[in-house]
Amino acid sequence: MTSRPALELVTIGNELLVGETIDGNAAWLGRRCAEQGIRTARRATVGDDVAEIQAAVAQALDRTGVVICTGGLGPTRDDLTRRAVAGLFGREVRIDDALLDALRERYRRAGRTMAASNVTQAEVPEGATVLPNRLGSAPGLALEDGQRLVVLLPGVPLEMRALFDEQVLPLLDRRWPSRAGGIRHHVIRTTGIAESELGDRLEPILAGTTALDVAFLPSTIGVDVRLSSRGDLDEARMRAEFDTLEAAIRGEVGEFVFATGARDLVEAVAERLTRSGRTLALAESCTGGLVAKRLTDPPGASAFLRGGVVAYDNAVKVDALGVDPLAIGREGAVSETVALQMARGAARRLGADAAIAITGVAGPDGGSEEKPVGTVWIAVVTGEQERARLFRLFGDREGVRERAAQAALAMLWRMLD
Repeated sequence: MTSRPALELVTIGNELLVGETIDGNAAWLGRRCAEQGIRTARRATVGDDVAEIQAAVAQALDRTGVVICTGGLGPTRDDLTRRAVAGLFGREVRIDDALLDALRERYRRAGRTMAASNVTQAEVPEGATVLPNRLGSAPGLALEDGQRLVVLLPGVPLEMRALFDEQVLPLLDRRWPSRAGGIRHHVIRTTGIAESELGDRLEPILAGTTALDVAFLPSTIGVDVRLSSRGDLDEARMRAEFDTLEAAIRGEVGEFVFATGARDLVEAVAERLTRSGRTLALAESCTGGLVAKRLTDPPGASAFLRGGVVAYDNAVKVDALGVDPLAIGREGAVSETVALQMARGAARRLGADAAIAITGVAGPDGGSEEKPVGTVWIAVVTGEQERARLFRLFGDREGVRERAAQAALAMLWRMLD
């Protein structure tokens, strides 16, 4: 018996392979298993094909002996999982009368007539354990053969999650009663520093780390540094390891760290604005209101956000924000002078204590040799100070806009410190 048990996941469905449906089930199961101290050794996705399903499950069983499958338990002709796995085990599939009666009663209570095809959802391989599904019509199934175990779960996420927690975890508890504690994560969120630079600066610190695993998780809005226990530390030791390493990381790159855990930069900005009693105005051009959206996605923005102007056209920059048309003609709309004037105008016109302004070239067209796509000027004014900064952002149009919005929020967050 291993202290770090492992299993494999097989997700089934043509819709997963062609990208019509994103495979969120595998991601959820991976996280949930890690929390329980169970390692996911491998994940595979196959289409609705009996031979492919059998091959994927057989290979996974050879490696770990425990496989969880999701999908293919519905009533239609492409739902082949139960028969494929039953064939792999050499088992016949038979109608379970109790399941069929319960299925008919479920439809009767709903005032609906059960289709003939739904009868297949009452099929059970010989010797399989039925895992009741209180949220749907397709039950889960567990097939064991000596030390081998295959669990079949429906692909509907809500049903799959409930079945895993209520039915599958007790099965795994009996199989691995002495498994180590679950893996825990501690996330340190950074913005404004590239993954490569962050890695280089933290390498001397991380080189001596033996108790934790470290991963860098980049996105368009920053780089998360994820610290992970391996499930073999008690709570006090794990907390001490997290705290020690976080303190060292903050000592090296603290100016780029805005939060820990799942907290977003918007929350950090909102906290500083609210705590200082300041209000904010926005003037957005290339981001088209993205900063306003991010600030108003969580509740509570009315405590600090006065409003914003999407000044996409130069005439709006002049008329609504008071930008000098001569400055636009002389330096261009994407310039330090225009960005600062947009920020000042937003604060003045909307009666705010602070303001953000963004003007740039998001692409895919509109760039020049002097100002290529990704050129963005951001200005922030807070009353007592003003700053403007030129950014050369990369990515497609969406990436440039998201990075510009994040950079603007980060500038404000630092100036409010």
